[in-house]
Amino acid sequence: MESTTTTETSEADKEPISHDIRSLKKEAENTSLKLESITDGSNDRGIPKVKFLDDIGAFADTFEPTASSEILIGAFTDLFSKFKSYETSLNHKRDLFKAKIPEIEKSLALVNYLKKKESDEENIVTRYNLADMVYTKAEVDCSSGIVNLWLGANVMLEYTYNEAIELLSSKLKTARNELEQSTKDLAFTRDQIITSEVNISRIYNWDVRQKRLASNKD
Repeated sequence: MESTTTTETSEADKEPISHDIRSLKKEAENTSLKLESITDGSNDRGIPKVKFLDDIGAFADTFEPTASSEILIGAFTDLFSKFKSYETSLNHKRDLFKAKIPEIEKSLALVNYLKKKESDEENIVTRYNLADMVYTKAEVDCSSGIVNLWLGANVMLEYTYNEAIELLSSKLKTARNELEQSTKDLAFTRDQIITSEVNISRIYNWDVRQKRLASNKD
């Protein structure tokens, strides 16, 4: 007898949960809420700007049917996750250019130095890595006016000094611009993450207040 009662109670407990899930899925399918509904345009780089919800009740009523707190929280949580993923990508991009710029600057300074020695009709003596922990001296003939640059993927090409300077200067300018832009995008993205978090918190608190008011009326 006790076993039967327990089973009936368990089934009764499951039914409202199952009903809530079905209702939520149906609402998600029928709601008019879209990405444009929770964003307010974008910046000049096309990154969406999260809409700050001042009046949550009025915002929920703008949808047909009226959006529930679960749907709103779900929408902003999804947006939050996308911004977090984009933040990781931007962090990687910024760190990449931070490491790349000093290397380009060093290469550019070296080519300029070689060009100066060519003008002075001088050679230079340097050390290079012959093997692990083994270095040897070499005399560089600067009068050749030729330098080899690594371009990545095990590719090395020969350039004149002027060509190398032009190429490296262009790459340096591009890298600096990309670093500056990725830093700005990162700051903007973090602002959107904060706004998303604030909205989620406000929606949750609003929902708690609405349920409390409804309970007091009953």
